[in-house]
Order: sequence, then C-alpha cells, then structure tokens
Amino acid sequence: GSGRCHCSQTRLTDYRARLSGPLLDRFDMHVEVARVPYEQTRRIGPRGETDAARASVSAARTIQQERCGVLNAYLEHRELLRVAALDSRAQALLGDAAERWNLSARSCDRILKVCRTIADLSGKRHISPANVAEAVQLRCLDRPL
Repeated sequence: GSGRCHCSQTRLTDYRARLSGPLLDRFDMHVEVARVPYEQTRRIGPRGETDAARASVSAARTIQQERCGVLNAYLEHRELLRVAALDSRAQALLGDAAERWNLSARSCDRILKVCRTIADLSGKRHISPANVAEAVQLRCLDRPL
C-alpha cells in the first residue's frame, strides 16, 4: 500500500492515551512530523539553509557550555531556575499552560529547558514570552484544547 495510516482520529487518540504520562514527561518536545514522500528525501536542498542552521546550533551549544559547563538538556533543577529566569509575563504564560494542561513539575522543567534553548538559538540573553509560547506549543501539541 501507500504506507499511510488509515486509522480514525478516535483510534489514534486511543493509541496515544496508552502512552503513560511519566514516560511522555521524559521527552522535551512532543512534535508531530508529517510523512515525507521518498522522492523528496532524494532532493538536495539549498546548502545555505543547512549551513545557517548548523552555525546557529553550534553557537547555541557554545553559549550553553560557557554559561554552565553543560548543555541545557543536562541542567539540574536549581541551575535551570537560575539560567532560565522568567519575567512576570513569561511566568504567567507558563503558569497558565501548566494549569490548563495539568503539567507536572517535570514537564514545566522540560519546557523551561526548551525556552532557554530557543532564546540561545536566537542569541538572546533573556527568555521572552514568545519563547515560552513556542516551547509550550512544542510540548503540548498532543493535548486537547
């Protein structure tokens, strides 16, 4: 066949519900990735896009290593709170998301790590409310509104 899933939305939702919360809590992002046709995987895209992405990631990793000696993914809770301090607007946004989606403390820490990384990728010292919104979106795509 085409290799495409023909399951109903209800069946997909039931399948996802079988994944335990504690297991999902251990993933920083929950992102749905669309299937890419084989033909597209054989095309070579513009080299500049790849080079720019590589440079941005490399710069962010350097920032993280210099700031704490480790990448954001490996930050302990206390250190994370220090390097990912949020202003009142960003804090309110994260608090609203935590309340709305009943997020665990571990989930909130994961979101903070992603916030800090998004800001690092942009070369920003402070985390903005937009960074929080993006990180929450990357974390909560699988949750009903």
